[in-house]
This record gives sequence, structure tokens and C-alpha cells, in this order.
Amino acid sequence: MKIAIVKLSAMGDIIQSAFILQHIKKEFPNSKIDWIAEESFAPILENNPHIDSIKKLNLKSIKKSPLNIFKEIKKVKQIAKKNYDLVIDLQANIKSAITSRLLCKNIYGYDKNSAREKEASWFYKHKFNIPYHLNTIDRYRLLINKSLGLNITKEDVLNQKPYLFYKTKKEFNPEVVFIIGASWKSKIYPKEKVKRVIQALDVKVTVPYSNQEEYEFAKSLGDIDIVKLNLNELKALISQAKLIIGNDTGPTYIAWANNIPSIVLFGPVPPDRIYCDEKTVLLKSPSKVNPYKLDKEDYSIKEINENFIIKEAKRLLS
Repeated sequence: MKIAIVKLSAMGDIIQSAFILQHIKKEFPNSKIDWIAEESFAPILENNPHIDSIKKLNLKSIKKSPLNIFKEIKKVKQIAKKNYDLVIDLQANIKSAITSRLLCKNIYGYDKNSAREKEASWFYKHKFNIPYHLNTIDRYRLLINKSLGLNITKEDVLNQKPYLFYKTKKEFNPEVVFIIGASWKSKIYPKEKVKRVIQALDVKVTVPYSNQEEYEFAKSLGDIDIVKLNLNELKALISQAKLIIGNDTGPTYIAWANNIPSIVLFGPVPPDRIYCDEKTVLLKSPSKVNPYKLDKEDYSIKEINENFIIKEAKRLLS
């Protein structure tokens, strides 16, 4: 059976959904699985033994130059020559649905009441009602179960093996990694509070950065290791740490994917992106969140008491 998984972006979403691979391969060991992703996010999936091929697109380039759409359609049609038996669209927006339709007619996805963009469901042959307000992991788990006739349970996911892989000669062995960046400014925990957490823990902290703004943020935190890494190295750093503390952003979720203890901080989004367990602490600000209409101007993350973070960090480190 040849399966195409369509999850184009973003990094956090890809990480949150990639747990399905080991469960599909366990049930269908002879299946061939290709993953279609935006080329900027594809490295997060590299070295995964459960993926036969990562197919890279650059649909974002169409915004800069609309004529690039013909180039990208040509890529998708070339990929479609692999004659997939089915496509599962985990993204459920117009872009991913059209991509899926160009790959294969036998598409599985969410129905109009469950999809991120309800029009996406028009392109699917098989549509399932899986409420949008559910935990993100449950939505992926239930869609795969319904699409492939599996019975992946919550316990199966909590007991899964690490599923983000890396190859590097670098050895990091950090104690605590603090992820300070995020896609929205309202998702970023204040530097003054980050600094107090670091001082209270009194352990060596490593802070990765991806741009100048994050570098300046990290420099203000005191005696820490500041590193700039590619995605492969970032997976290695986080997978070798004792604890990850971070905002609701892709790099933070690497910890959950690879069974590393973590504390995830939520402000303008609901704290249901991953499962909470004894080694995964989700701390949400006091604000109420509408999952159907997120407010980027909700800066309530700054109200999370740093003492809660310190308490949980010390527990997890012990």
C-alpha cells in the first residue's frame, strides 16, 4: 500500500502529527509512506526510518510570484506518478486539499465542520467528523484510525517511541534548554521572567536562537550558552537535554516527540496541542481562548507565574 501524507506546515504542526508514522508502520509494515511538506520544514522529518520519501514543495513562493504556481503544480504531478493508493490530508486547508487532489482521487480528510478551512472538504472522497476543538493529537489520531481502520489509543501515543531523528557528530548534553522564540510576539514569555527562572534553577542553560532579535533576547539572560543551529542540530540538542522549557512553538514540541521532560507555556492558544503527562507540563495563562478564533493580541502569557515554572522544573530535574 502506497500512502501519501499531506502536512505542509508549520514546524510545530508537523511535529505534532508525525507520531502517526510508527503506528501506521506497525500495523502495515510493508506500506510505503511519503510525506509532502514545505521545503523549509522538511528537515524536521529527515532521517525518519518510517518515511520512505519526503516530497518537498515551495508553495509559499507563489505569494511572491503567482506564476510559480505552474512550477509547483508540475512538481505535484511528478510526485503523483508514484500512483498512491490513498492520500491523507492532515492539514485541511485549501492549499493542502488541492495538493492532495492532484496526487490521488482517493483522499481522506476532515468534513466541512471539522476542517480548518471547510472548503477543503470538497476535495475529499472520504470525510470524517472530528470536532476542531478537540485536542490536536486526538484529531490526528482519530483521523488516522478512521482512514486506515486502526485503533491507536491515547495510551499508545503516551507510550510511543521517540520519533524525530538526527545525525550529527556534535555532542551537546545540556541540562536545560529554554526556547525563547515563537511565531507570534504574544506567544513569547517575558525576558525578565525567563531570567528569574534561569537564576532560580542554578543549572547550565542553553538557548538556541534563529534571528537577531532572539540573539539579543538571549544575551540579556546572563551566564548561558547561546547557540545557532540547523534543524538537525536542534533536534540533537533538545533530544540530549534533561529538560526543555519553552513557548508554544515548533522547537519546544521536539521534546514531547522524543520523550524529553518539558514545560510548555501557553498564552493566546489553548493548551491542547499535545498530551499532558507526568513529564510534560502545560502551563496556561488566565485568559479564555476561542479555538475557532485565536486572538494574536492576547499577551496574557506574561501573567504565568514564574514560580510555577521553577517548581515544576525542579521536580522534573529531580
